Amino acid sequence: MNLANFETMDPIMLMSIVNMKLRDDFDGDLNKLTAFFDISKQALEKKLAEAGFEFLADAGQFR
Repeated sequence: MNLANFETMDPIMLMSIVNMKLRDDFDGDLNKLTAFFDISKQALEKKLAEAGFEFLADAGQFR
């Protein structure tokens, strides 16, 4: 799954995909995920925050 178009994705679906990728491929490291997909970490966090989700670093996922 390519996250290049994350800004137009449904935020709940986006959160689900991002959390799956964080868990399965990036050991909960948001910096690695955003670097791999060459997307803005700040923009991703903002998009998900607008839907009520925040990144919990200790859990390695958005909730």
